[in-house]
Amino acid sequence: MRVFDELCPAPPLWRVPWPEIREAFAWVRRLSGVPQDAVHHAEGDVEVHTRMACEALAASPAWRARPAEERVRLFATVLMHDIAKPDCTQTGPDGRITAHGHSRRGDLMVRRVLWELGAPIAWREHVAALVRHHQVPFWALERPDLQQIAFRVSLLARNDDLVLLATADILGRICSDTEEVMENIALYEEYCAEQGCLDVPRVFPSDHARFWYFRKPGRDPDYAAYDDSRCSVTVLSGLPGVGKDHWIARNRPGLPVVSLDRLRAELGVSPTADQRPVAAAAHEEARVHLRAGRPFVWNATNVSRMLREQCTGLIAGYNGRIELVSLEAPPDVLRARNRAREAPVPDAVIDRLAGRWELPDPTEAHTVDWLTTAS
Repeated sequence: MRVFDELCPAPPLWRVPWPEIREAFAWVRRLSGVPQDAVHHAEGDVEVHTRMACEALAASPAWRARPAEERVRLFATVLMHDIAKPDCTQTGPDGRITAHGHSRRGDLMVRRVLWELGAPIAWREHVAALVRHHQVPFWALERPDLQQIAFRVSLLARNDDLVLLATADILGRICSDTEEVMENIALYEEYCAEQGCLDVPRVFPSDHARFWYFRKPGRDPDYAAYDDSRCSVTVLSGLPGVGKDHWIARNRPGLPVVSLDRLRAELGVSPTADQRPVAAAAHEEARVHLRAGRPFVWNATNVSRMLREQCTGLIAGYNGRIELVSLEAPPDVLRARNRAREAPVPDAVIDRLAGRWELPDPTEAHTVDWLTTAS
């Protein structure tokens, strides 16, 4: 990512060029004046904290020892880790300032910003995953689902990157519990090392074992689950205009297709109307194929994990093998394709979907492919 390459601190001075960073990114300027809880952030507003966190990262010997491309990616992550605080910060009746939900919202915002900047998919998703989980090491030992979280981070990013991010975050603030939180971060690092997922993806006996590990809490990650799949179902995910129909014609010719666009047309439901009748019809059509053990394609936007779970949960209940295919295109290409459609989706709908866009990840299916359809 060229813009981050140019702004990332570099030897010999390792200077954080904050004026240039503010000039480059409107979302950094939005952090100015956003208040924080004085107990944990006595340093000032979110912009001050973000600058201090970037400076803490730049001073880190562990970060400086990384290859240049890894330093740039981590610097971008620290720069963006609180990107959603302006939208999540609230002052309660007791005067306490909170920013509940800013990690998850940050994941969505990072994806949108980096997509519009043209970042490579894997690079972007690495950053987004770290932003989503950046507070985990602070309270890791209190979480009953810590193992699943650590494994998920390892499949999307790296836990040693998460440790460096959390360290820069806590050192980039003025608070009374810095020493305690640093101990928690160290314990999280040690835990990930013991679990074999600190700087490499967690290894599972098979993709079927991985899939069911993340669907059943408490399951042994080393259990080699017997693959009793009856059929394979390809579930598509992507914003309107990415070329899902074209991809199906080229890659799954001859297979039945459960298409929400087709069902919308048959039912006379517009993209802006209540979609529940369309979803119900799609699920019933899918059940017919699943009962017969017949492979098929599920063609829908499926941009959020919650929407995909409605599909994947149904398929898993019939012992189906799930192949998730995420399609995307650059914003200008996507919008041009959409305008050229016989029935284009309103821009407002695309913007709303882009704001909820979560890429499928390896915890959701047997296989997950991230593909671009720009050409």
